[in-house]
Amino acid sequence: MSRRLATMRTSTEQQVAAHPSLSPWWRSAVVYQVYLRSFADSNGDGIGDLAGLRSRLPYLSWLGVDALWINPHYPSGGADGGYDIADYRAVDPDYGDVADLEALVADARRLGLKVVLDVVPNHTSDQHPWFQAALADPEAPEASRYHFAPASEEPPNNWRSLFGGPAWSRTPDGRWYLHLFAPEQPDLNWRDPAVAADFEKTLRFWLDRGVSGFRVDVAYGLFKDAELRDNPGTYSPTLFGHGPEQAMTWNQPEVHDVWRRWREITDEYPDTMIVGEVCLADPQEVALYSRPDEMHQSFCFRLLKSGWDTEAFADGVRSALDAFGSVGAPVSWVLGNHDKDRQVTRFGGGALGTARARAAALLMLSLPGSAYLYAGDELGLPQAVVPDEAKTDPIFFRSGGARAGRDGCRIPMPWNDTAGVGFSPDGAADPWLPIPADWSGYAVSAQTRDGGSMLTLYRRALALRAAHPALGSGEARVETAGDVLTVHCAGDDETVRCVVNMGTETVLVRTTGTVLLASSTSVRQSAGSIALPPNTAAWISED
Repeated sequence: MSRRLATMRTSTEQQVAAHPSLSPWWRSAVVYQVYLRSFADSNGDGIGDLAGLRSRLPYLSWLGVDALWINPHYPSGGADGGYDIADYRAVDPDYGDVADLEALVADARRLGLKVVLDVVPNHTSDQHPWFQAALADPEAPEASRYHFAPASEEPPNNWRSLFGGPAWSRTPDGRWYLHLFAPEQPDLNWRDPAVAADFEKTLRFWLDRGVSGFRVDVAYGLFKDAELRDNPGTYSPTLFGHGPEQAMTWNQPEVHDVWRRWREITDEYPDTMIVGEVCLADPQEVALYSRPDEMHQSFCFRLLKSGWDTEAFADGVRSALDAFGSVGAPVSWVLGNHDKDRQVTRFGGGALGTARARAAALLMLSLPGSAYLYAGDELGLPQAVVPDEAKTDPIFFRSGGARAGRDGCRIPMPWNDTAGVGFSPDGAADPWLPIPADWSGYAVSAQTRDGGSMLTLYRRALALRAAHPALGSGEARVETAGDVLTVHCAGDDETVRCVVNMGTETVLVRTTGTVLLASSTSVRQSAGSIALPPNTAAWISED
């Protein structure tokens, strides 16, 4: 261990000792991601809102999660699902107001739930007052808070937008400005101290209102190459994340100083945390964002981006445990989110995809660290097919329709088997995205009555995870044998094996232990062994 890392760990331990009430809940928490616009509509306008979410908090408590992360709730230009923010210290009127968020936090606390907000420091909306001032006057102080380049025939460099096309667009007076996402999302220049100062105000604004932390969008971004040099290659979405081919746009060394400052701020508010979206190809680089003096966590996307393959999953688990273990941080496991096709569809669709998604859920929930669940994955929702005329995602439009976009994983939640699946009050307006005709079959109301449903599986798994510290909080060892992946989760008083059969034939698992939970009712136990069907996982208590 380096002297610097040892010093940071000692400092963290001293801080915990000085604040006995400081509970590192985030190290093993199960966090439920709420895509606010699609969760629950309270007023019948077809858009989910804070009051709707507040009314559904008992469901999250019943399910057994520890915290909820809310996708952006701020006033927005509407170009990218709320990730183009016009005011960071307010609530979009579509969702309510600041008082609604305060009431949500208070209700959640009474139910034992933490509330984590999304914050977007890499870029703003083009409707943000700063950008509007910069457009109006190139000499305005706000202009230095973005990346502008003088008028010229060609863009300043070869940088590309992740949504398609060049990363530079023109202003009306001919200047170029940088947007690594949509043109309506100009990138901030974090070399201007005014940017950092304003975000510190934003953090304190929401922490003072009782939130328990932040999920940081594009945490590997913020700083760009100061000389605007060309990237040596082009990002490929088939990779695990950005690598050397994007060396000038992502993962600049200065960004770590931002997280050290944000860590200092959150440390003033006991029991709070920061988790970063860090989409880098090298897990060791991802883990550096979670050093003891930086963010508390950074997402591990390996399982999210791996196909249904034993060695791929085993490597994803091992590499994450090794990387995060080297900095003393827990792993934040992710299998689904608002940017990726639903698990059931990714894993093959239909009954096959559902079986695999059930098994993957048990694998993720067994692993040491925290687990992030995306709303609707506990219902086994597939990726919905959205007609082109109803799509809203800029990825679809920027790619000229070549990429379907992310609308299909953002369809409103089905709560019951009524015509509108209970998303909005009776007689409400059409939902902001069309709900598939068969969505009622996935409804919460139906699955709560079904002992074999995906929802029942998740609820049982979360209850067992809370009751068996070896799950989620133990030490893990990974091994493979053919198509079988096994994670040995060792706690102080018990060892639980999570065994996953990722092949096409039933396998016999030798054990004298007890099956705590299986992803399929077809699992059979006899003296000394368990018959584990294909695409099935089981938790086996060995002590």
